[in-house]
Amino acid sequence: MATEWAFPAELQPQPEDCDFALDAALDAVVALRAEIPEDAFTAPILGTERAGHAVAIGNEGLLLTIGYLITEASSIWLTTNQGQFLAGHPLAYDQATGFGLVQALGRLEVKGLARGASASCAVGDSVIVAGHGGRRHALKAQVFARREFAGYWEYVLDEAVFTAPAHPHWGGSAVIGADGSLLGIGSLLVEEKHQGDTVQGNMIVPIDALQPILGDLLRFGRVNRPPRPWLGLYSTDIDKQIAIAGLVAGGPAERAGLKVGDRVIEVAGERIGGLADLFRRVWALGAAGVEIPLTIVRRGEPMHVAVRSADRNDFLKKPRLH
Repeated sequence: MATEWAFPAELQPQPEDCDFALDAALDAVVALRAEIPEDAFTAPILGTERAGHAVAIGNEGLLLTIGYLITEASSIWLTTNQGQFLAGHPLAYDQATGFGLVQALGRLEVKGLARGASASCAVGDSVIVAGHGGRRHALKAQVFARREFAGYWEYVLDEAVFTAPAHPHWGGSAVIGADGSLLGIGSLLVEEKHQGDTVQGNMIVPIDALQPILGDLLRFGRVNRPPRPWLGLYSTDIDKQIAIAGLVAGGPAERAGLKVGDRVIEVAGERIGGLADLFRRVWALGAAGVEIPLTIVRRGEPMHVAVRSADRNDFLKKPRLH
């Protein structure tokens, strides 16, 4: 990750403006680089070399990041602000929240950041969005929205946090609150309507989503519940209709005969009201493997299609111990 660039000084947080040890908090954010095999399931979409950040959340080398950085990783390398360089192991990726966990393979010489309460983070609050690299790569920001977020890759957060201005290297970045605690992990660059203007910002996965699943992730590498049904389609909301914009090669939707351009209007005979509603209705029908009855419109004609769902994790390469 390049270190030459820096935010303008007026956009960087300053120690005198913080009620906590700013530099120590920023040191908890490390650079993360992952290498993924060329034949990995996610390689065509996410690439074979991924770079972002991870945040130490304890003093035993446990780090929290955004999961797409480490999915199917064959190797992970971590770099601290002090220049320490060591390997990491991908412990877990939770598809529902998007969180990923990494274990440093060696003594990580940084102090973990305390986890805060993202529920207390209100619209209008000032936060710091921090990447690896200390103050030069930390940005004074503000929470401008909290709302449901639906991602085209079959992903829904009941309430995501949105911050602006946008950090340009958002993946795995830390959102730090006024008390110096971790409030969330950077996931995406987004454009949002805010007070009539289009605002470029970051979508943040709130830290409160971690506590209920952390024990399972550490024990099993995934949450100990039946996996959600997965269709293997990429959907978008066009004119208040859900259109299929892409299909996973060999995925359930493609095998069932769905095509790019099809519009999905019903799940199990029930009209859908948006992207999040589509996914929630699919998930409500049972665990992975359940048949999903869809009503679609193709070239103006309605059709009924049954899709045999799958567990997305079955398509992914599993991490290997070093």
